[in-house]
Amino acid sequence: MRVTTIILAAAVAFSSASFAETTAPGDIKFGENGEIELALTGTAGDVATGRKLFMNRKKGNCLACHVNTDMAEQTFHGEVGPELDGVADRWNTAELRGILVNSKKMFEGTIMPAFYRDSGYNRVLKKFDGKTILSAQEVEDLLAYVATLK
Repeated sequence: MRVTTIILAAAVAFSSASFAETTAPGDIKFGENGEIELALTGTAGDVATGRKLFMNRKKGNCLACHVNTDMAEQTFHGEVGPELDGVADRWNTAELRGILVNSKKMFEGTIMPAFYRDSGYNRVLKKFDGKTILSAQEVEDLLAYVATLK
């Protein structure tokens, strides 16, 4: 009986620590300069998944605007946004998360899309209304990858 109680207590502690709820776009707490200190999910971002999102032309599509020499094998790097080599040396994790979630809170007048925003847009197609470009976990995965670009 005692062993079962210990195992059950450990399982409850593990599950509550490992499976924190996802933060909804409207519940995000931005800092004074647009940074976001807290992760959007209870699961750490995955660098390999984030790299795939970065180059995915239908999801992140980061290469449409940014040069990234880590992906030299990919064609057609954009020149609209800043080069991302060394981006993790220029911004801390909270700032990078803020840029990915809603860059407009960090950079006035930017054309970079808000990847984790689901409202407040103008002229949205019905199929995209109320939806984000990336999920909370995809933002954390992309962040994990971008944080390697030093």
